Amino acid sequence: MTVPLPFSPPGADLLQVLWCPFDHPSHPRTAVFWRSASTVTDVLDAPPEPPALKSQGHLPKPSLLAPERVTEYPAFMELDEELRQELGNPSRWGGSCPATPREFYESELSTSPGWKTGGWSRWGLSDPIPRRCPECSTEALPLLTIATLEWDADSDSWAPEEERTNPTPLLLGTPPTNFTLIGIARGSSLQLHACPSSPDHPHIELAQ
Repeated sequence: MTVPLPFSPPGADLLQVLWCPFDHPSHPRTAVFWRSASTVTDVLDAPPEPPALKSQGHLPKPSLLAPERVTEYPAFMELDEELRQELGNPSRWGGSCPATPREFYESELSTSPGWKTGGWSRWGLSDPIPRRCPECSTEALPLLTIATLEWDADSDSWAPEEERTNPTPLLLGTPPTNFTLIGIARGSSLQLHACPSSPDHPHIELAQ
């Protein structure tokens, strides 16, 4: 099974992400390698475990990959002022306005949680900041998000249909909201941004 990527260098169709299982300073430091799947001839039955790691939350648990395509919208803070005002105006919701329009937009419509390729950047720990390729200054775009949780326990709009049968809030780090048992920056996500013009340029890490 393959997962589509938003962009890749010419001749590359495989993205390999490695990380150091220690905090640098608040999350694992990553290394990105673009490869061609046709050159991979010897596939390991099981990935080797690191000789040392800071915590078990830095060692992914093998899980079944079940990707799905979703529609999401930019973070509220990335919208222009006029659109933010419209979203906060109850009359613009056509008589079906939620109690708090902004909270509804942020939790149910904007920036889907979980592991994903492409999409929009998540913000919250900081305001949106420029993400420029350190090599050529092109705007870097989201490539891969490595998330602690697959969805927010406060909202089930992003939960897979097969997982909505258990309404009981789950503790952080336990399935099914965290299948991989990964813990990033105290429950946050690690986003890798890359240069769309030359994806093999150095990438940018962002924990949110």
